[in-house]
Amino acid sequence: MPEHEETAGGVAGRIAGKAKEVAGTAIGNEDMAREGRLQQASVDQEREAGEAAAEARQREAEAELEAERDETEHERERLQAEQAQKEREDAIERDRVRAEQQAAAEEARTEQAAEAQRQAGERTADAEEQQARMDRAADAGDAVRLAQEARRAEARADAVDPEGTR
Repeated sequence: MPEHEETAGGVAGRIAGKAKEVAGTAIGNEDMAREGRLQQASVDQEREAGEAAAEARQREAEAELEAERDETEHERERLQAEQAQKEREDAIERDRVRAEQQAAAEEARTEQAAEAQRQAGERTADAEEQQARMDRAADAGDAVRLAQEARRAEARADAVDPEGTR
């Protein structure tokens, strides 16, 4: 059995294998013809293995790309959820601030109304007190007038009957 030669793969290896097969067949050397066929089969297997490896690399690259797309999509969804949560928190804070402002404004209005009512009460009390002083002064004036009238009436009565019925 002749020694097996190692030849390059690819097209050159395939051509060399074919040449060995043809030469072996032509000269009746079955071992050489078989070696040529084996070399061609080996080149075909290498080519198929290379194609399979290239397909595997392609599938792996596609899988990595798909994984990156999924990761990007998940990140986008996470960021959207974070943004939505932030917007909800901001809206809650705005509502809280607005409610506090409304409560403060309502409290100020209530305090103003209470103060206005207190002042109105004081004015009413002052007016009633002033009216009472005026009424007392009028009553005192009436009392003085009545006392004077009584003295005049008494003086007239004394003038009519100086000794009277006393």
